[in-house]
Amino acid sequence: MKTALLFLSFCFLLTSCATANSVASSDNQQPIVWTQGADVEAFWARYAASKSGLTWGKTDTYPPYKQVKEGDTLLIELKQGSCLMEFYHSRWRRANDVWRWSETMNSFGGCPYVFD
Repeated sequence: MKTALLFLSFCFLLTSCATANSVASSDNQQPIVWTQGADVEAFWARYAASKSGLTWGKTDTYPPYKQVKEGDTLLIELKQGSCLMEFYHSRWRRANDVWRWSETMNSFGGCPYVFD
């Protein structure tokens, strides 16, 4: 009993002491890992590259809805900065809202303004 309790305590300690990292799998099943403090745009570029690049490139306008497919990506350019978007469940969403890499990512660049 004492060993089981010690093991459970150790498991809890491991999960509560984890760094602020998040993992999302990509189309080719290789994990893409976000590390707190890393360059956000470089991370987005790595993620997009893992999905064969940005489907719709960098643009300041959304593509025609009927031409977009589930999982498509684009880097939307706003005056406040850019934000990686992913088409998920029939609408454009911030990629961070799909994958939940880090809460801080939604305040980066143009991400807070993509739905204004």
